[in-house]
Formats: sequence, C-alpha cells, structure tokens
Amino acid sequence: MSRVVRTEPLRGEPPVRLPGDPFSVVVLLRGYAEPEGAGGAVRADGSVTLILPRASRHREPPSEGGEAKTALEEAARGPILVDTGGPWARERLLEALAGQGVAPVDVTLVVGTHGHSDHIGNLGLFPRAALLVSHDFCLPGGCFLPHGLGEERPLRLGPGLEVWATPGHGGQRDVSVVVAGTALGTVAVVGDVFERDGDEGFWQALSEDPAAQERSRKRVLGTADVVVPGHGAPFLVVREAWNPEAEGPEARDEEPQETPDAPGDEEPQETPDACEGGPPAPAPGLGTEV
Repeated sequence: MSRVVRTEPLRGEPPVRLPGDPFSVVVLLRGYAEPEGAGGAVRADGSVTLILPRASRHREPPSEGGEAKTALEEAARGPILVDTGGPWARERLLEALAGQGVAPVDVTLVVGTHGHSDHIGNLGLFPRAALLVSHDFCLPGGCFLPHGLGEERPLRLGPGLEVWATPGHGGQRDVSVVVAGTALGTVAVVGDVFERDGDEGFWQALSEDPAAQERSRKRVLGTADVVVPGHGAPFLVVREAWNPEAEGPEARDEEPQETPDAPGDEEPQETPDACEGGPPAPAPGLGTEV
C-alpha cells in the first residue's frame, strides 16, 4: 500500500485561528503574489502568522543544549510572529496584531523564514523580540548565538513547537515553524517552501535550489495537517491509503481529487496596470503523490 496526498483549501478569511494546547496558531495576513500589467511586474507580500502560548503554560526546567537553546525556549514563552510581511504592510500588520490583543512590545520572538523583503520587512517594529531570521539567531541588542539547526536537527522551542531547516527557495538557510496539537492537527508555517496551494509547475522557477526544496516539500507533506504557505491561503493536507493493484472502490477510500490545470494552461486574465489593486483571490488545490 502507498499513500496519496492531496490538498484542500482551508476556508475562511484572516484572521484564521487554529486553537491548540499548548500553542494556538493565528494566520493574521494572507500572502499573495500575482503578475500585474506588462513587463514582468508582480504584486506580492508574504503571509504573517502569530503563535500564541497557552496563558497558563507552566514553566519547564531549563533544558540542556547550550545558551541558544535556552534563550530560544525562553523567547517562545510569549507571542511568536512568523514573518512580518513587507514594510508596505506595516499598518495592516499593526491592526491585525491589535485585533488579537497583541502589541509589538509583547512579541518575544520573531522568526523570519527567509531573507526576502516581503517576509522580513517589518522587523524594526519588534525591538524587544529575539530574532531567528533564516539560521541567524540574536537576542535583543544584537547578541548572536550559535544553535546547530540542520535538516536532521530541528530546534525545539517548546512542547510540540519546532523550527525546521527547510532549504530550497531562498537557498540553504530557509526555515519553517511546526506546531503540533492544534484543533486541526500539526500546522507547518513554511514561508515560500510552498508559494500557495496548487503551485506545482511554477515554484521551481522561483527556487534557488529546486532539489533541496522538493525534499523540504515532501518532508512537510509527510508531517503537516495544515500548511501556511508564503503567498496564499492555508491549506489542508489529506492522506489516503491506496493499493495500486486493486480495482474498484476498495483501491482507495475515495477517488483522488482532479488536478487543476497548471498555471501556464489557464486562460489568460486581464490584469490591471502594474501595482494597482488589492490582493488576488486564492487558487484551488492540487493533488500530489508522495
């Protein structure tokens, strides 16, 4: 028996809240990236996600593993922001945080999944937060600490909360945040490991290392129940058992979802002048066999 993975959009407009214990996930802002006008112009901004610890979370004894590990776990006791969007989204970000009762000074850790401006353009709003941007970890005031993050060595921030090395899109130093124990299972906030649901056929052109990114994508799909991509709505990961030698209904619990046309096969749509208008609508899901 092999397993077929398909994806489905997670319905709902931001903020999308996934309660959990000991951490809840709130998708504050939905990222987007769409061509506009002629000449290759693209309007884009990255998704922004807030991770909130349970208010009554008990204090654990200090863990072994060095100063950086202890500092990361300490920073994860307060609100954590994963990516900040671009500086052009500053007011939207502040309003979205205020809607959750969080001020910039309350944020104790900001994780930047990679170093592109549409993902870390508002770091300056959080001077009291520790920063983990790609693989660089520093405390407020600019004290950088080594930590040993690698593909086979995630950073544990708390119970069910980890930072993974997920290289590919921006090179070898991209990271994702994985949160277990939410109402929908394990949530992976992945930056541009996934551009959006249904990105097969074009993510490779945006990747600095497609082979590494393919490896990261398969790892995420093998674990996550919900994926928060860099430039689209969150989506569900549905796993089905499949016996390729069987026929009829017993071959699979349900038939696989029909795969939509690749972006290049779609009918061209009229676009406005470069960089006018608001964020585009999300795209449909895509079936992926792993």
